[in-house]
Amino acid sequence: MAIPTTQILKEGKILLYPTDTVWGLGCDATNPDAVARIYQIKQRSESKSLIVLVSNLSMLQEYVTFIPVSALAYLQVPHHPTTIIYPQAQGLAPNAIAADGSVAIRIVQDNFCQQLINDFGKPIISTSANISGAPTPKYYKQISPEIIAQCDYIVPYKQEDTTIKKPSRLISFDASGELIILRD
Repeated sequence: MAIPTTQILKEGKILLYPTDTVWGLGCDATNPDAVARIYQIKQRSESKSLIVLVSNLSMLQEYVTFIPVSALAYLQVPHHPTTIIYPQAQGLAPNAIAADGSVAIRIVQDNFCQQLINDFGKPIISTSANISGAPTPKYYKQISPEIIAQCDYIVPYKQEDTTIKKPSRLISFDASGELIILRD
């Protein structure tokens, strides 16, 4: 019997799953214990925040107190998957939020990810499936056995896909609304 992916998330466990960019480690973005486990698996300092995925603009608005007008305008035009840093997070696990209160959130474009998040009903963490500082795996077969062994569930989807993927574009907007590209 297949394990429902959303049940894994509800139980605070860790997923290994294909995102709209690279394969990622994921968990309930509102569960601090699950988020802490992601940091442990990645061997990453909690001072380096993670990316949060939402399925649509409505969900985004639940987890940030302010969306700059320039960010709203940017979201109206299709782009390569882009993560935007928003200044004021709310309702997320404290360890998913940067020290300055900001959060990096991406509205997913991939149908599988949208369905996963919609079924779960809350945002999920997304971070590349690698030890911090190691190369980002471009597809499933490049993920190290060390990472795989620490996940509670591996989504059985797109594991044979060897299409080269890259991490999302990372941007923010300054106080005047100017676009700042942090990773392209």
